[in-house]
Amino acid sequence: MDDLDQRAAMSLGPLAKGETARFFAASRLEGIDCLSATFRTHVYPPHMHETYVVGTIESGWEKVSALGMKGRAGPGDLVFVMPQDVHDGAPAEGGYSYRMTYPAEEFLRDLAEAVSRRPAPAAPFFRSPVVHDPEGARLFSAAHEALESGVDGLAGEELMLRAYARAFVLHAGVPPAPAGEEAGPVHRVRDLIEARYAEDLSLAELAAVAGFSRDHLIRVFRRSVGITPHAYVVDVRVRRAQDRLRAGRAPAEVAAEVGFADQAHLTRAFKARIGVAPAAYRRAVAA
Repeated sequence: MDDLDQRAAMSLGPLAKGETARFFAASRLEGIDCLSATFRTHVYPPHMHETYVVGTIESGWEKVSALGMKGRAGPGDLVFVMPQDVHDGAPAEGGYSYRMTYPAEEFLRDLAEAVSRRPAPAAPFFRSPVVHDPEGARLFSAAHEALESGVDGLAGEELMLRAYARAFVLHAGVPPAPAGEEAGPVHRVRDLIEARYAEDLSLAELAAVAGFSRDHLIRVFRRSVGITPHAYVVDVRVRRAQDRLRAGRAPAEVAAEVGFADQAHLTRAFKARIGVAPAAYRRAVAA
């Protein structure tokens, strides 16, 4: 059998009506390839990757053969395929929609070392190709969707690292290092965010200020502050938006000034934290 990668396997036949497939690269995560797709009739022949395959089924069911096992994956399941392992895939019961990533072995080994804070003798080994983990699946879907939309780069970067790290601990036996409060580094990150909240900050930049890996920063910051670095950025932006709205500024102008992609992006974050839309808030409190 000739080796096939994912793109080659997909190119063996045209997509049927109602099927979609989109590849994109997660630029902040070393260019990891990502796929979002819906398949009704498309069947993958046996193929393999030089990378891992990590993803989740969002709706429907997929028949999967991998690691010598045959089974089905559906909503709430995470899917793991190791590098160079032959696997296939076919729709069951009307098809399925899924989100997949293809991280390189070196990337996941480095991330696993960051999670455990000790050298990893090998890249993580996932014990089963399909595991039922609804919370992990929801986290992965949110991360993948954020990366695909490109609206908030820090959100996608942070969510996907959290999703991978959670999978390591629960499904690959990687022991997490304890995360203390470590006040000094956390304060430096908070100060940077307070000063540059309107910029398109990256998790790598915040981690460098703290002197931590990206994964360790997420865990330490969350333990110390109560929310993740990305959530803190959004909170600061909302607070600075409140200042401008109280001065009578228009929500569309405010959104751009404080770092949101557009007024709709501001409105979602503002309502989630304040309880009303920015325009309603301005009418109520503007001087």
